[in-house]
Amino acid sequence: MTSATARRRRLRTLRAVVAAASLLPAVPVPAHAERPATRQDAYRAAAERYGVPESVLLGVSYLESRWDVHAGRPSTDAGYGPMHLTDAPTALAGLPPQSGDGEGDPRGDDARPRTAPAPAEAAAPAEPAALPARLRTLERAARLTGLEPRALRTDPAANIAGGAALLADLHRDPHQAAGASTDPADWYGAVARYSGADDPAAGRRFADEVFGLLRTGARRTTDDGQPVALPAIRAAAPGPDDAPDPRTDCPADLDCLWLPAPYQRLPPDQPDRPDQPDPEHHGNHDLADRPATQPIDTIVIHDTEGSWDTSLKLVQDPAYLGWHYTIRSADGQVAQHLPVKDIGWHAGNWDINARSIGIEHEGFLATGGTWYTEAMYRSSARLVRHLADEYGIPLDRQHILGHDNVPGPTAAAVAGMHLDPGPYWDWAHYFALMGRPFRATADGHGGLVTILTDHDAHRPAYTGCTGPGEPCPPQGSADVSLHIRPSEDSPLVTDIGRGPGPATDDVQDMGARASTGQRYAVADRQGDWTAIWYLGGKAWFRDPADHPTAVGAEGVVATPRAGRTDVPVYGRAYPEADAYPPGVPVQAVAPLAYRMPAGQRYAVGGTEPARYAWCADYDPAGHRVVTGRTVYYRIQFGHRIAFVKADDVDLVPSRVPPGRGAARGASPAPRAASRMMG
Repeated sequence: MTSATARRRRLRTLRAVVAAASLLPAVPVPAHAERPATRQDAYRAAAERYGVPESVLLGVSYLESRWDVHAGRPSTDAGYGPMHLTDAPTALAGLPPQSGDGEGDPRGDDARPRTAPAPAEAAAPAEPAALPARLRTLERAARLTGLEPRALRTDPAANIAGGAALLADLHRDPHQAAGASTDPADWYGAVARYSGADDPAAGRRFADEVFGLLRTGARRTTDDGQPVALPAIRAAAPGPDDAPDPRTDCPADLDCLWLPAPYQRLPPDQPDRPDQPDPEHHGNHDLADRPATQPIDTIVIHDTEGSWDTSLKLVQDPAYLGWHYTIRSADGQVAQHLPVKDIGWHAGNWDINARSIGIEHEGFLATGGTWYTEAMYRSSARLVRHLADEYGIPLDRQHILGHDNVPGPTAAAVAGMHLDPGPYWDWAHYFALMGRPFRATADGHGGLVTILTDHDAHRPAYTGCTGPGEPCPPQGSADVSLHIRPSEDSPLVTDIGRGPGPATDDVQDMGARASTGQRYAVADRQGDWTAIWYLGGKAWFRDPADHPTAVGAEGVVATPRAGRTDVPVYGRAYPEADAYPPGVPVQAVAPLAYRMPAGQRYAVGGTEPARYAWCADYDPAGHRVVTGRTVYYRIQFGHRIAFVKADDVDLVPSRVPPGRGAARGASPAPRAASRMMG
């Protein structure tokens, strides 16, 4: 989300916190009890020692971490281990000098470049005590258990014990009878408080999620190979106490906060002429009346590259930029800032902004190898499913985009496009939570593949998480790397829009990556390698039959019309010149640097009538939506989507008859019905 200037400001603030953190006292190490043999035993032992129902301990841990240990690395909200014990001073100490992101204009409209000033510098807290208690729960767990902070961060059994002690302490209430209850329902309040939410409704939502999990149960193998199970139980919990805020557009059980982004005219560009205000000089979003004036067909997933508190301050700064929702890492709290009908400045492409909803997630693309919490994934998935149902948005990866999948609006803008949420966002789990898991929909002759990595086990060797060229901590990824030949030793493909040379293995270089859920046309297969059509060329990724990174699919593909050597590719679907009424300047229909050569095929995600939203003035009475005769198709062209004109391409079924192309056997799967789009 943020610009490099904002990130540098955030890092200076965090460094000041870290410097003050050295004043924290050390905690002595007590004698250790016998070590549990398995992770399941660790939960059982901690539950018995601190009098916490084992089901409650397991449920809270699952919502925080899915029982994973993440090799001792912190979450995006400074939480460590299976119980997500937070230690912000230590987590922030691992920040690199600068985290990367694009420098593009978030409004993404070259007809009216954003000229608003950068937000004011934020004051740094003077000492760790200035941090909220929810970011320092590991200190409290250390005092309660006598365990060293380092053990609580890195030893799963110690971390689980610390979480159990913290839950037990939160359960104590002078108004209750002495002793801990064995009834899980009596722990509802402690679970709500464990979330660290400063809003009671948000704490209750977290507890509701935990108790819902207790009723369904869960089972999985952790990221370090430990099988853990939570048997389903009949766990009653209080119902919701508060009606949802009528100003929010959220599922009722998310208890969204309403924290509006300001819409106001900014000071004039010429301070010596206060009588001549610039009507275009306003922030940080535009008023609209969607979907009455134009459809909403896209949701853009961002990460904040900053903390929850910093992000809320920025979105409420009229000189900054606005998006629709922010989601907190620790407990999944959702805040809404704009009515969905209004247009946020978040995606760096005005065409996408005008048709999309922007959702920011507290976190960092790569900093120190941090990870996203289960609570945040669940809240976000519930919100996206609600919005998709309400506005008719397809739940697929050509309409639920990462910011890193949004195309540059012009050739000059491509290199500056943002890169979040990056390769560590678990798209497979995210879509499964929405009830739309990715799976094979065709055999080896379907003509398309859907990228589908085993996120936990697929750990590419990226660099740059902690410094230029430094190896990233191994962790699960949704992306596969793309080579020019079927060999790990061959160069990565080149994204000419980003630069003339091959892409790199830097975690923030998306030029040669395909991501889970994205569909591509198969170009070739050789042994353990599959080739797809990508950015106008053939790109290879490793896809062994015993550990596949893609599954079969079929659908509709676009290919250049007969007689065409190649056709242009666009980053925005704007109307033809004669569609613009008087007073609305004509926007150039300018292709990107890429071309789609004859014979290549690209998966089609939908039909896009040409539109342009003219919102140049502070007064929405002057806003116009221009609709043209030109029709575009949305395609999966590279890591980002793109558009092609319907007049330039033919739509054909992707399925390749046996004997007509290379295919690898696939497990039987129901064939998806191909529907031609015209």
